[in-house]
Amino acid sequence: MAETSLPVRHLYKITLETMGAPVMLPAGPQGTRMVVGIKGGHFEGERLNGKVVAPGGDWVTQRADGSIKLDVRAILQTDDDANILVTYNGVGVVVEGQLKARCAPLFETGDERYAWLNNIQAVGIGGLDGTAVVYDIYELL
Repeated sequence: MAETSLPVRHLYKITLETMGAPVMLPAGPQGTRMVVGIKGGHFEGERLNGKVVAPGGDWVTQRADGSIKLDVRAILQTDDDANILVTYNGVGVVVEGQLKARCAPLFETGDERYAWLNNIQAVGIGGLDGTAVVYDIYELL
């Protein structure tokens, strides 16, 4: 019998503040691309807290069915000054007028205090909150 739930632990809630209008690249071979800059933000969790620092962005692809493919890169700077690269792909769909996004973050850091992040797979659920994107990020156990 298949497992009906995944074992997870909440890592953090993140708010990504986006820059103004996206740079549009319409009607490309993959679909319409939109590059959305990340100008800052913050994240809070039991083991990780800090701010999101520039540069960062989302290279969104608008797909033929109306969904979007996410391709995000951001720098997390912890309250104790460690820098962590987070990258993720995901899918966003509009449900009842609201963007619902799902993503699969990976982390990269050389800081020994956070080296445990280099070997985990995370999942996230979120969506838009005004001009910001907000996710809850979970470590798969």
